[in-house]
Amino acid sequence: MKKPFLYLVFLSFSSIISAQTPSLKTKINQKAESIESKVIALRRDFHQNPELGNREFKTAEKIASYLRSLGIEVQTGVAKTGVVGILKGGKPGAVVALRADMDALPVTERVDIPFASKVIGEYNGQSVGVMHACGHDSHMAILLGTAEVLASMKNELQGTVKFIFQPAEEGAPEGEEGGAALMVKEGVLENPKVDVIFGLHISAQAEVGKINYRPKGAMAASDWFKIKIKGKQAHGASPWQGVDPIVTASQIVLGLQTIVSRNVDLTASAAVVSVGKITAGVRSNIIPEELEMNGTIRTLDSKVQEMIHAKVNQIVTNIAESAGATAEVSITKQTLITYNDPELTELMLPSLRATAGETNVILAPARTGAEDFSFYQAKVPGLFIFLGGMPIGKEVSETASHHTPDFYIDESSFVLGVKAMSNLTVDYMNLNAAKIGAE
Repeated sequence: MKKPFLYLVFLSFSSIISAQTPSLKTKINQKAESIESKVIALRRDFHQNPELGNREFKTAEKIASYLRSLGIEVQTGVAKTGVVGILKGGKPGAVVALRADMDALPVTERVDIPFASKVIGEYNGQSVGVMHACGHDSHMAILLGTAEVLASMKNELQGTVKFIFQPAEEGAPEGEEGGAALMVKEGVLENPKVDVIFGLHISAQAEVGKINYRPKGAMAASDWFKIKIKGKQAHGASPWQGVDPIVTASQIVLGLQTIVSRNVDLTASAAVVSVGKITAGVRSNIIPEELEMNGTIRTLDSKVQEMIHAKVNQIVTNIAESAGATAEVSITKQTLITYNDPELTELMLPSLRATAGETNVILAPARTGAEDFSFYQAKVPGLFIFLGGMPIGKEVSETASHHTPDFYIDESSFVLGVKAMSNLTVDYMNLNAAKIGAE
């Protein structure tokens, strides 16, 4: 992978970051603070009007309209509903991409807030509540705020900014393409060619004012598996006349749990195998003929990933055979490992520390959650950080996790997100200009 100037390891990071003119850094801070209420209002609008993946039609319209109002060149319909904004600075230089995801989740909101979602949608044929239960509403609002900050100093920018608003981060509906993989496939990193990409994710379990980061593997690869078990239907009163796929599935679930607990060196790398859905039967006194199981595999190491795939197939096939049933296993790779380029991460740490404060930028453990931001990082160096959204003074045990009906974010975190994304962009451009000047 080409790294535009990441070999500047021994060039004084702090001195280059501080070379960003004090007036420009002050402008970023002042502008971010002046639009804080606007960013919060944007987030509330997105939150109250969520849309599922590949269906973000109204969301895309709002984003495109806002970007155009800032004088930013806009492309729409990228990867179905994606929006790309291009801001050319007053001077030539690096092309920096910034990304936010747009889609909501099939979750019914329980949070008691005035702008709670009441939206009902359709997900894979089912009627569901729709909620921004992972913070994508926050990401869009923060990136629009960043666009407004950077557009206000367009003539002082030493390069080009590409704002990527991406649909379907949580996965496209069955039978559809979508998300970051489709954005990359359709050339979002080209014309102009992107040098680096930055992204952030709000965290309901990190305190407001904090920024968490991790070089190398920060989030896990996510694979989805489907297991179809075929037995023999029978009356529930005479199970010996059939082959019970429900009992077989129960044994398989327990067997799958031994893969991580007995085969993965957890001191070296985390991994997860979880069954999230089992579908079978139509009546309480009928043993069904077939059953389907769905689940996820999370890994932070490619060799561990290969081993787990092999073990899933082995365990499912052998347990089904021992019960007199048959089983089919399919595993789909959904996302890659979210890999923060270590040199880029080290290079940009002074920018983050100058923005949030030295003690507020925290090296965090890897997460077994997954992010399709990884598809951009597979093509260009990228840095993905976590922005604290937990109210100050709260304990993690008191907060609802992401993807749940009670998910809640403290909006006072947004201004730091805007400052961080703006400073990462400007500081990278200045570092690139300093590198060119030194050659």
